[in-house]
Amino acid sequence: MTSSNVIFKEHLEFHQVDMRQGWHTPPGYPPGIEQKFLAGRLDEPNKEGNRTRLLRFLPGARTETPFVHDYWEEVYLLEGDLIVGDPLSETTSYGPHTYACRPPGAFHGPFRSTAGCLLLEVHYY
Repeated sequence: MTSSNVIFKEHLEFHQVDMRQGWHTPPGYPPGIEQKFLAGRLDEPNKEGNRTRLLRFLPGARTETPFVHDYWEEVYLLEGDLIVGDPLSETTSYGPHTYACRPPGAFHGPFRSTAGCLLLEVHYY
Protein backbone atom coordinates (compact mmCIF):
# COMPACT_ATOMS: atom_id res chain seq x y z
CA MET A 1 0.00 0.00 0.00
CA THR A 2 1.36 3.38 -0.86
CA SER A 3 0.26 6.98 -0.52
CA SER A 4 2.22 9.89 -1.95
CA ASN A 5 4.89 7.33 -2.90
CA VAL A 6 5.38 6.31 0.74
CA ILE A 7 5.70 2.58 1.42
CA PHE A 8 3.88 1.70 4.62
CA LYS A 9 5.50 -1.68 5.26
CA GLU A 10 9.02 -2.47 4.25
CA HIS A 11 10.51 -5.86 3.36
CA LEU A 12 12.38 -7.15 6.41
CA GLU A 13 14.07 -10.53 6.74
CA PHE A 14 14.75 -12.19 10.09
CA HIS A 15 16.93 -10.00 12.24
CA GLN A 16 17.68 -9.63 15.93
CA VAL A 17 15.34 -7.20 17.72
CA ASP A 18 17.15 -5.15 20.37
CA MET A 19 14.83 -5.45 23.36
CA ARG A 20 16.94 -3.06 25.48
CA GLN A 21 16.75 0.09 23.33
CA GLY A 22 14.31 2.00 21.17
CA TRP A 23 11.33 2.02 23.54
CA HIS A 24 9.22 5.13 24.17
CA THR A 25 5.91 5.97 25.82
CA PRO A 26 3.16 6.39 23.20
CA PRO A 27 1.34 9.75 23.14
CA GLY A 28 -1.53 9.73 25.63
CA TYR A 29 -0.21 6.75 27.62
CA PRO A 30 1.02 6.95 31.21
CA PRO A 31 4.65 6.25 32.20
CA GLY A 32 5.39 2.53 32.50
CA ILE A 33 3.83 1.65 29.15
CA GLU A 34 6.23 1.68 26.21
CA GLN A 35 6.17 0.82 22.52
CA LYS A 36 8.79 -0.28 20.01
CA PHE A 37 7.92 -0.20 16.31
CA LEU A 38 8.91 -3.24 14.28
CA ALA A 39 7.61 -2.35 10.80
CA GLY A 40 5.29 -0.11 8.89
CA ARG A 41 3.68 3.25 9.45
CA LEU A 42 0.12 4.14 10.38
CA ASP A 43 -1.02 7.46 8.90
CA GLU A 44 -3.97 8.28 11.15
CA PRO A 45 -4.84 11.71 9.64
CA ASN A 46 -5.18 10.13 6.17
CA LYS A 47 -6.61 6.86 7.54
CA GLU A 48 -4.20 4.57 5.74
CA GLY A 49 -1.27 2.29 6.34
CA ASN A 50 -0.38 -0.34 8.90
CA ARG A 51 2.18 -0.96 11.58
CA THR A 52 3.48 -3.75 13.77
CA ARG A 53 4.70 -2.87 17.23
CA LEU A 54 5.63 -4.34 20.58
CA LEU A 55 3.87 -2.79 23.56
CA ARG A 56 5.06 -3.50 27.07
CA PHE A 57 3.62 -2.74 30.47
CA LEU A 58 6.17 -2.52 33.25
CA PRO A 59 5.05 -4.14 36.53
CA GLY A 60 2.18 -2.17 38.06
CA ALA A 61 1.56 -0.03 34.94
CA ARG A 62 -2.04 0.89 34.16
CA THR A 63 -4.28 2.97 31.98
CA GLU A 64 -7.24 4.81 33.48
CA THR A 65 -9.81 5.02 30.67
CA PRO A 66 -10.94 2.84 27.76
CA PHE A 67 -9.43 3.28 24.30
CA VAL A 68 -11.25 3.62 20.98
CA HIS A 69 -9.67 4.23 17.56
CA ASP A 70 -10.65 4.20 13.90
CA TYR A 71 -8.33 1.39 12.73
CA TRP A 72 -8.27 -2.38 13.14
CA GLU A 73 -6.13 -3.77 15.96
CA GLU A 74 -4.87 -7.29 16.53
CA VAL A 75 -3.14 -8.03 19.84
CA TYR A 76 -1.24 -11.15 20.92
CA LEU A 77 -0.09 -11.40 24.56
CA LEU A 78 3.41 -12.89 24.39
CA GLU A 79 4.30 -12.93 28.09
CA GLY A 80 3.10 -11.70 31.47
CA ASP A 81 -0.36 -10.79 32.70
CA LEU A 82 -2.87 -8.29 31.35
CA ILE A 83 -5.94 -7.29 33.35
CA VAL A 84 -8.78 -5.75 31.37
CA GLY A 85 -11.53 -3.65 32.91
CA ASP A 86 -12.14 -1.12 35.63
CA PRO A 87 -10.89 -2.32 39.04
CA LEU A 88 -14.07 -0.90 40.62
CA SER A 89 -16.21 -3.18 38.47
CA GLU A 90 -15.66 -6.43 36.59
CA THR A 91 -12.15 -7.31 35.41
CA THR A 92 -10.70 -10.26 33.49
CA SER A 93 -7.08 -11.38 33.68
CA TYR A 94 -5.29 -12.86 30.66
CA GLY A 95 -2.02 -14.72 30.38
CA PRO A 96 0.41 -15.61 27.61
CA HIS A 97 -0.83 -16.82 24.23
CA THR A 98 -4.15 -14.99 24.30
CA TYR A 99 -5.37 -12.93 21.37
CA ALA A 100 -7.78 -10.10 20.55
CA CYS A 101 -8.97 -8.68 17.22
CA ARG A 102 -10.80 -5.35 17.44
CA PRO A 103 -12.64 -3.56 14.64
CA PRO A 104 -12.60 0.22 14.31
CA GLY A 105 -14.75 1.91 16.97
CA ALA A 106 -14.50 -0.89 19.56
CA PHE A 107 -14.05 0.38 23.13
CA HIS A 108 -11.42 -1.60 25.07
CA GLY A 109 -9.70 -1.24 28.42
CA PRO A 110 -8.70 0.17 30.77
CA PHE A 111 -5.68 -2.12 31.16
CA ARG A 112 -3.20 -2.94 33.89
CA SER A 113 -0.52 -5.51 34.61
CA THR A 114 0.64 -6.81 37.96
CA ALA A 115 3.91 -8.45 36.87
CA GLY A 116 4.31 -6.66 33.53
CA CYS A 117 3.57 -7.95 30.05
CA LEU A 118 4.68 -7.89 26.43
CA LEU A 119 2.17 -7.57 23.58
CA LEU A 120 2.59 -7.91 19.81
CA GLU A 121 0.17 -5.55 18.03
CA VAL A 122 -0.79 -5.01 14.39
CA HIS A 123 -2.78 -1.88 13.46
CA TYR A 124 -4.25 -1.25 10.02
CA TYR A 125 -6.91 0.60 8.04
